[in-house]
Amino acid sequence: MSIGTPAGIAPNVARRAVEWWLDLQSGDITDSQRRAFECWRAEHADHDRAWRHIQSVSQRLQMLNESPAASAARAALTRPRSPARRAGVKALVLLFFGGGTAWLARDQIAWRGWSADLHTGTGEQRNVTLADGTRLMLDTASAVDVRFSDTERRIVLLRGEVMVVTGHDDGPAPRPFVAQTAQGVSIPLGTRFSLRQEPSMTRLDVFEGAVKVEPARAPGVSKLAHAGERMRFTATHIMSIEPANADTAAWTQGMLVASNMRLGDFVSELGRYRDGYLRCDPSIADFRLSGTFPLSDTDRVLDTLVTTLPVEVEYVTRYWVTVKPAR
Repeated sequence: MSIGTPAGIAPNVARRAVEWWLDLQSGDITDSQRRAFECWRAEHADHDRAWRHIQSVSQRLQMLNESPAASAARAALTRPRSPARRAGVKALVLLFFGGGTAWLARDQIAWRGWSADLHTGTGEQRNVTLADGTRLMLDTASAVDVRFSDTERRIVLLRGEVMVVTGHDDGPAPRPFVAQTAQGVSIPLGTRFSLRQEPSMTRLDVFEGAVKVEPARAPGVSKLAHAGERMRFTATHIMSIEPANADTAAWTQGMLVASNMRLGDFVSELGRYRDGYLRCDPSIADFRLSGTFPLSDTDRVLDTLVTTLPVEVEYVTRYWVTVKPAR
């Protein structure tokens, strides 16, 4: 379920609603302050709309005790007029009224993987060898279920990305290996490949051997991708095969490789490896950069951007960061 942002709420109203929410959360509000709040809420329909919207979103945030949202709230609950409170209020206004749905959606996706057989947190990577010798490497915020039976060897990518090097089943009746995502199955033919679960499709990159793709809701439809090829598919359709870029596997070495890459795409990719919300100002999204960057230290990467491009990095909190034009 998504949370819409109410249209027509002025920035000053949104900010005041957040400040009232923080005052009420603090537990130190007086009777006179509470009456003033009720008067503010009643004096204009937009005040009431803003308040009801915050209540709806905050109910969803109650279970996010260690989330960026909770961190922003803790910062904002510090002493009045402090820099931390101002930064926290600004972050919460953005969260409640300007992009909170996307942030919450990211948290919800993360929750789905916590009960998986194999999973990683944000910024974490993990190597696993399965019983048949198949090697898996899970990228940041990824989750995989392993479903081996007497008739097949199946893994299910629930979220994120996984690199697969298939093993051999040497039993009397060799079992096929199947990699499943929300959009369908990929059947490798002795190979090394990666699968990435994107919002509405799966991306397959083949580095060795070949992989056959079968969409979930298109009976009889299949396509083979060979080494050096990339394929995206939905549950009903397989897109055209493209050349695979070897740089896309650099994450297995803990690196992000950019070769004349758009800054907007680079920041989006880097954001997968850090908690919170990392965005690129649209006015500089088409800047280009090249280089090799360590995924283990995203703050260092952001510092590098400042020294190599005409940009600056604005931290509202540690968890709400914008790459914007240099002043």
